[in-house]
Amino acid sequence: MTAVEGPLLGQSAVCAPILEALPQWFGLPEANARYVRDIEVLPTFVARDDEGAAIGFLTAKRHFPESAEILVMGVLPDRHRQGAGRALVEAAEAWLRGEGTRFLQVKTQGPTAADPGYGRTRAFYTRVGFTPLEELLDLWDADNPALILIKSLD
Repeated sequence: MTAVEGPLLGQSAVCAPILEALPQWFGLPEANARYVRDIEVLPTFVARDDEGAAIGFLTAKRHFPESAEILVMGVLPDRHRQGAGRALVEAAEAWLRGEGTRFLQVKTQGPTAADPGYGRTRAFYTRVGFTPLEELLDLWDADNPALILIKSLD
């Protein structure tokens, strides 16, 4: 059973090791440093196992009162497909809905990159109710297309 805590601030020390355990998704040191800074000051949800160890996290960023983004999310590789990711998304959605947020977005690598790991990521977001909106070929860089997925929280 996965327990989710949050939203919490100041969680960079808890979440940084999870980022480091996911080099296929989080392999750019400068991007990881930005994520760690953001995790420290933005609302973060932490998934814990039965022993209380952190196994995943989700950090949300509100852009407007009505809209927010899953800025960064990660679950330890040996915990994939066991419900932690779904529990994190559901906890964040419940909190955001309670705050009046109507729309949630997430950005991940787009399908034109044909990376199997990101294919699983896109499938996960689809399973939890997100819909692909647009693939941007120039948001990050030419080798890293960005797919924006959206979900209504109404």
